Amino acid sequence: MRFSLWPLPSHDFVTVRSLAEHAEQTGWDGIWLADHFMPNAEDTSAPWPEAWTTLAALAALVPRVRLGTLVTGNTYRHPAVLAKMAATVDHISGGRVVLGLGSGWQENEHQKYGIDFFSTRERLLRLEEACQLIKALLTEVETTFEGKFYRLEGAPLEPKPIQSPLPLLIGGGGETVTLKITARYADEWNVWGTVDTLKHKMAILDRHCETAHRDPAEIQRSAVALMFLTDDEKFAARMRGNAQATIAGNRNQIRDIVGGYRDAGVNELIVPDFTMGEDKLDILDILINDVFCD
Repeated sequence: MRFSLWPLPSHDFVTVRSLAEHAEQTGWDGIWLADHFMPNAEDTSAPWPEAWTTLAALAALVPRVRLGTLVTGNTYRHPAVLAKMAATVDHISGGRVVLGLGSGWQENEHQKYGIDFFSTRERLLRLEEACQLIKALLTEVETTFEGKFYRLEGAPLEPKPIQSPLPLLIGGGGETVTLKITARYADEWNVWGTVDTLKHKMAILDRHCETAHRDPAEIQRSAVALMFLTDDEKFAARMRGNAQATIAGNRNQIRDIVGGYRDAGVNELIVPDFTMGEDKLDILDILINDVFCD
């Protein structure tokens, strides 16, 4: 099972680089960045660096770890341009990039930047076409594509990524459409969730794979949950009752919960640093050296 870090999106680059370097040196497996331009809040004044630019810099500066977006909003960039970006960063990194992709959901970004938001159904239809188009560009000499939303004619993408294939991760837990798209096109899949959520969603994903005549084992599965390392049982219980997926407890309790993810078939646990405060480096070290170790 892999363990990866998700730095807070409002960190400045010096902080993100420092966290990524620390994670790499202490044995974490990956660094993931959210692809957003501003907070999902009325006050959008917080600093919010762009994800792919930051990822390219980390690719050049931080060795070994996998690097990915959790996840890129498909509506923000033409998928052919995004494929080119991902292949380029894959070369900068020496073959360590994961292209995380989702339909796009944060409405205020679209409104403020004048990006068409579309309905949920239309965004998902665009996501499915984008998956087809991106996978073709990353593997074929030239791509001609005639979809409802995107059109390519003899489009090249050179150089191809170092990885073959460059992993395409789909983010989201929509059971009717998103997981069906995942079953058809994804190499990896990610969702926020507790162990029970992951078990439920993965069973549905497996059924979609059967319908698509695809081996479910071909798709790596990753989970995200907030992390609270604490000896205060009342606080931990309250945090575990959050609407958002949360892992909370002392070292032994967290070890047991993480074991539940592993037993459920989760290949990677992605831990945000959002809740770790000023002691985050100490917490990260305890997690990777004591809690997550087999």
